[in-house]
Amino acid sequence: MRDDRETPMADDGPDEVDGGADPIVEMAIDGTLDLHGFSPKDVKELIPCYLDECRQKGIFTVRIIHGKGEGVLRTITHSALSRIPYVQKFSTAGHGQGGWGATVVELDKDG
Repeated sequence: MRDDRETPMADDGPDEVDGGADPIVEMAIDGTLDLHGFSPKDVKELIPCYLDECRQKGIFTVRIIHGKGEGVLRTITHSALSRIPYVQKFSTAGHGQGGWGATVVELDKDG
């Protein structure tokens, strides 16, 4: 006899890759990257990936929120941006965009 009842699946928590690696985080690509909640060790790789996605979506001005704090994320952010060839320029955001707690990035449309 066939049992048509669904068997509930166990919830083992977030999906993981490579048996124990950090879970995959999906984020909106809208031109604002908020680094709060990310480990500083992940930011170096996250920024170029996010900027690549922005360019693919036609977003060429990006705001990266790193917070004011002690400046660790700001330093990592600026260091990562200085290594990306298609970053035209970046600067501290204006008062209405987060001030020195955020960085505004202009991306090259052609590169």
